Amino acid sequence: MPKIGVNEQIFFDLAEKQYDYETLEKELSYAKAELDELPSETEKEKRTIKIELNDTNRPDLWSTAGLARLLRIHRTGRTTATSYDDFISTKFKSRESDNRVVKVDAGLKDIRPFMTAFVISGKPISNEMLVDIIQTQEKLCSNFGRKRKSFSMGVYRSRAIQWPLHYTTADPSMKFVPLGETAPMSLTEILQKHPKGIEYAGILAPFKEYPILKDDSGKVLSFPPIINSADVGAVQVGDSDLLVEFTGINMDAVLLATNIVACDFYDAGYKILPVTIVHEYDTGYGTTITAPYYFQSPARTTLEAINKLLGTEMTLSDVQNALKKMDCKIDIAEKSITVYPSAYRNDFLHEVDIIEDVMMGVGVENFEPEAPKDFTVGRLLPVTQIGRKLKSIMVGLGFQEMIMNYLGSRKDFIENMLFDESKIIEIANPMSENYSILRSSVLPSLFMAESSSATAVYPHKIFEFGKVAYLQPKNNTGTETTDSLGFLLISQDANYNEAASIVSTLFYFLDVPYEVCESAENLYIGGRQAAIKVKGVEVGHFGEVAPQVLSNWGIQNPAVACEIDVRKCLAL
Repeated sequence: MPKIGVNEQIFFDLAEKQYDYETLEKELSYAKAELDELPSETEKEKRTIKIELNDTNRPDLWSTAGLARLLRIHRTGRTTATSYDDFISTKFKSRESDNRVVKVDAGLKDIRPFMTAFVISGKPISNEMLVDIIQTQEKLCSNFGRKRKSFSMGVYRSRAIQWPLHYTTADPSMKFVPLGETAPMSLTEILQKHPKGIEYAGILAPFKEYPILKDDSGKVLSFPPIINSADVGAVQVGDSDLLVEFTGINMDAVLLATNIVACDFYDAGYKILPVTIVHEYDTGYGTTITAPYYFQSPARTTLEAINKLLGTEMTLSDVQNALKKMDCKIDIAEKSITVYPSAYRNDFLHEVDIIEDVMMGVGVENFEPEAPKDFTVGRLLPVTQIGRKLKSIMVGLGFQEMIMNYLGSRKDFIENMLFDESKIIEIANPMSENYSILRSSVLPSLFMAESSSATAVYPHKIFEFGKVAYLQPKNNTGTETTDSLGFLLISQDANYNEAASIVSTLFYFLDVPYEVCESAENLYIGGRQAAIKVKGVEVGHFGEVAPQVLSNWGIQNPAVACEIDVRKCLAL
């Protein structure tokens, strides 16, 4: 979970309260946060509070200003829902941007297509504020921005900029002086030699041209999403006018990050000056956008749904007051409630998200625990019962049980396995590329375990009984979740017959008739594999693992594998 360090005095000033830490610990629960470490410094300016945040859907809380905002509003009920209207544009009205314009070249459409920006003006940047800006930038871009892939953020001294700006493509041979260096480097050299270039080179690896941001005089501002220039991009203590820009491949993420940072600066006492960005292609919100820009859609629920889920008897007035404490703008028509998210939020995906905000607005501590009124007798689900039996059988056959993560990378769950990705479920906003895919099979997890066990004495016999999920358009959710049993056997003489024998043993003890027929799974060697059918319905497959798959995982010995959809077997 994200952890942030907040300057004690800045945080207390923005929250409009000098907290004792017992009270702060209690109120942090409204943000699903908790104290991680108290300040150790004695100097007032250097005292830092470390806070752990447990809500990954609220990136607006990953900053000093954002967290202070929530606590301030929850305590005072003084909403900021309309405070940002002076600088945030909508589809109905664009704010004045004067000469602050960015022109986006058409060549970026298939590289890094989207951009937003704004300018802050006012008081000089203090050292503490500069540290906070850098932290916010890193947390947003690394976590919410998927290590700068979805979006990245750059900050520049705006007084050194000649408008309009040009976000365009450049040849890899182009040179400028990057931040942290004294001599010009080509874009290729930056990717190969500069620390930030080495870290993020993979984002631009597929492309022959790279993004570049320049002002109207040709001065380079940055090489997005890699590094700023050493000139305009070197923000220093005392600077009072800054350009903040965002580039990325996900327009909603770019817009949300823009709004979060703009609202944070506004709360910190800065004036926000909008910037108009002109794309030569559609962004989903038109070709011309003046940022910051309100793009969120309203969410709806009913009083009945709220009370049913929370077990309360709240009135519309109670709900309104609770949502006001969470900085939500709402409309009430009879018992229907429409919520308009604040500009810095985009986490209302379902009515339960509204209901959760009602609960947080009331305060979890104000809900009285109640014992269930109905007497029930618990029992195991059929799939759980058969799962336990299958585990016992596999252990009896000499296999070791594995318990693995349901999430993984595209490389591990698809590419290494030679799987068809048409039914794969991807995470919309993953915290990391290593956890961006929901597994559709337990077998990749077993291969991951095996790839780390090459030095163990053979044979290797492992299995897992666990959940998998895949796209299923026929279902209401568009997905299907099931329970699968998979096993992997690696030895010098592993072969089809051995796998078939294990499958036969499993179905014998389950007392389920089955048959085998030809199959054509990429995972297995052609002619040395079979599909498993129960009552004419395919429920699984097994066979000798293809050499390419073994090579992908660095496995040196022959292997056989099998996977059975247990839930489907039960249904038959």
